[in-house]
Amino acid sequence: MSESLQESIEPVAPIAAIATATDLPATETFRIAPIIRITLLLLYIALTLPLPFLAEVTHQPVSPKLLWLGLAIGLGLLYGALSERVMVDDQAIRVGYAPWVPPIVRRGWILPWAEVKALKPRSTGQGGLVYYFLSQTGQGYLLPMRVAGFSRLVRYVHQKTGIDTTDVKPLAQPWMYLILLGFTLLLLLVDGWTIWTVYTQGMHARW
Repeated sequence: MSESLQESIEPVAPIAAIATATDLPATETFRIAPIIRITLLLLYIALTLPLPFLAEVTHQPVSPKLLWLGLAIGLGLLYGALSERVMVDDQAIRVGYAPWVPPIVRRGWILPWAEVKALKPRSTGQGGLVYYFLSQTGQGYLLPMRVAGFSRLVRYVHQKTGIDTTDVKPLAQPWMYLILLGFTLLLLLVDGWTIWTVYTQGMHARW
């Protein structure tokens, strides 16, 4: 009885292994999570929007038009950095950006799975952990950690390299960005009040 039961159980392991090996698509593209993109773009706007208005009212030597130009360029650069995409397939992992982003601003990279030697953690100044791919030549490649579907990306890394990724976690949890988004929206309200006050005082001064 026990031998027949063992024979009926043994084939289950290969089936489970096949399911685990094939539950990921052959190729997949990961982008920065929308909540992160929206929060960082709005935060940039909230921090910089009042500057041209204040410069105009306080008669600063810097032209408000020049400030608008600089802020627009900065917003474009930030948007380009947030266009990061991670592409994985059977051969390699690739990191790239929108075609209009010049390499001097953000440069992509490609690393064949066969060249991955290890995945090394590094602590950040804020107490978090980031991870670097270490190639066979000793060069380091930063593992993108703000993409939507990060857990699936980590599963690709484990499947293609055999590296244990059990302890690899995102750099920040979504709820952290939700809190930051809430404060950013409050800051935008303060910006609106500031701009309204500046123009109101300016109109009174003209009268």
